[in-house]
Amino acid sequence: MDAVTAQPVPTADGSLGKLIRRARKKQGLTLAQLGKLTGYSAAQVSRYERGISPLTDVTVLRRFADALDIPPQVFGLTAPPEVRHGRRIGPTAAYPRLPRPRLAGTARPEDGEDPVRRRKLLANLAVTAAAAVGAPILPTGTTPAADATGENLVARVRDAMLGLHTDTTVPPPTFLRTDLARAFTDFHTCQYGSLAVRLPRLLRGAHARATGDHAVDDGLLAHSYLLATRMLIKLDEQQLGWMAADRARQAAEALGDPLLIAEAARQLAVLARKADWHEQALSLALAAADHPALRSGDPALTAQRGLLIQSAAYTAARAGDAAGMRELTGEAAAIAKELGPATVLRDHGGGFSPTTVQLHLVSAENAAGDPAAALAAAKAVAPGSLPSTERRARYYTDVATAFARSGRRDQCIRALLAAEHQAPEETHARPAVKSLVSGLLISGRTTTELRGLAARVGVLT
Repeated sequence: MDAVTAQPVPTADGSLGKLIRRARKKQGLTLAQLGKLTGYSAAQVSRYERGISPLTDVTVLRRFADALDIPPQVFGLTAPPEVRHGRRIGPTAAYPRLPRPRLAGTARPEDGEDPVRRRKLLANLAVTAAAAVGAPILPTGTTPAADATGENLVARVRDAMLGLHTDTTVPPPTFLRTDLARAFTDFHTCQYGSLAVRLPRLLRGAHARATGDHAVDDGLLAHSYLLATRMLIKLDEQQLGWMAADRARQAAEALGDPLLIAEAARQLAVLARKADWHEQALSLALAAADHPALRSGDPALTAQRGLLIQSAAYTAARAGDAAGMRELTGEAAAIAKELGPATVLRDHGGGFSPTTVQLHLVSAENAAGDPAAALAAAKAVAPGSLPSTERRARYYTDVATAFARSGRRDQCIRALLAAEHQAPEETHARPAVKSLVSGLLISGRTTTELRGLAARVGVLT
């Protein structure tokens, strides 16, 4: 019971947060004073007391029990474990882990299987599937599409993750490092055709280096899977995203890098949010943000903490808690202000700075159902000050979403065209854009501009 989550003893009013608040006030402590005793900010203590942040993590409960002299049993905790010769004695339960993926060689023919025959079989299955849904079949066995860049990227990443590749050549480490840097550039500039070549190659090479008799764990596998997860989330490929995020977490934990571990937790929180598991998403993000490793004073680790709080803010918005969203966003903004105007962690979550926090607020206000507030937040962002093409395309898509929800069709179309001008491959591939365009087509009159955009993003008119 005392390893991962607790099973609290119900209090008189059913709230551990209220119990903590009563104990704090009885001892004459302010939120800030209790925060210093527990290692949390006053805002975070307030969230725990008001039930915004769930009190299910054992570490959190023990901190409050120790700070307020509350018997652990009140929180459903066991007595502290006995320590003998420097070792904790007592029941433990490790975080569940999947076996380390070993993909090398899975594409080799077995039992005399003909690879040409296998490819023909896969092609026939694709034709059968297309016919089943009534899609027209081209002579090549493919179906027509306006821009298949996103689909191609997903397919190639999926095959690399599953080991369905015939190229078993492992590029040298210097090549892979250069490829990783160029893959990040492809992502930031929304060059998804190029990324569809680099990212699968990185995944294959990183797996080959991290497994086998002479395994080398240099962070390449964790970085590659973190980038793959971000891309899969963007393209709304949640099942593959979960697999990639879990592999990123395992690789990061094996490396022991707190920055990569925290980023893996953030991406898992995003996936939980997209599955509408809001409480779990908040727990993942806020627990990771409160980890002592992120409070060392290192700017990168501090920025990662800000990204996690920012993610929790968006989750609060999706859960219908606009006030909680704004409080959390304010906390992230304070961290960004303390770090200064420069963008930190450009390769993690799109970067962290006061400008990117403001951009995130636009998305969060949209998620909270307040397009007017989203447009007001957007006015405070100069698109040219955003750190990458990908972030600028995100800005225009968020603005388009706010216009659509305000019934301002013409402005919505102009914003979508601006996003397309910034990043055509991004705009054509994103499911969120396709949804917006589809809504415009069925909600009112169409124009030449709208029909052209619909054709380019692959939405039937």
